[in-house]
Amino acid sequence: MDGRHVITLLHGWGFGAIFVAGFPLAIVALAGTTSSADRLPSAREQKYLARGLWLLAAIGWIAVFAGAYVIYPWYRAKPPAGLTDLSLYPRSLLLSHPDTQWLHDVGMEWKEHVSWLAPMILTMVAYIYTVYGAGLSQHKGLRRTFLTFTVVAFAAAGVSGIFGKALNNYAPVMSRHQAERADAP
Repeated sequence: MDGRHVITLLHGWGFGAIFVAGFPLAIVALAGTTSSADRLPSAREQKYLARGLWLLAAIGWIAVFAGAYVIYPWYRAKPPAGLTDLSLYPRSLLLSHPDTQWLHDVGMEWKEHVSWLAPMILTMVAYIYTVYGAGLSQHKGLRRTFLTFTVVAFAAAGVSGIFGKALNNYAPVMSRHQAERADAP
């Protein structure tokens, strides 16, 4: 296993998966602690939920920064002129086949642009919860908007993960060493 493979795994199956898996917990916890003034969470529960939201937002930022500034340059590397084996050049490999062009045109464009919304939104959610805490139960409109944004961020991150898996299946980011091992009998 080489460095590119490890970083790609950490990006998708590490930080990305933890980020997406944390959303249902965040949604349920937030809905439960902000839906009614009958059972307000203790100050300690609010503190732990706020910390969890900030941690989840940080994990999301790590995932998108690793994708944008480490993995994406490997993805978009340009092959030398005349090269026929494009396995080391994922973007060019996808664009060279009509059946996989959509993965670049839709999937990678989503990952490049929309996936940034998830940690941005979750950072906003963490901030709002830190400021209002259980007091959100007194602001129904804000609470509804708050939970809607959380669901939107979850959807954006989930779709990014699905596209990432599809992109990795058809055109994985790999080093020359990895490609040579994959070609060996």
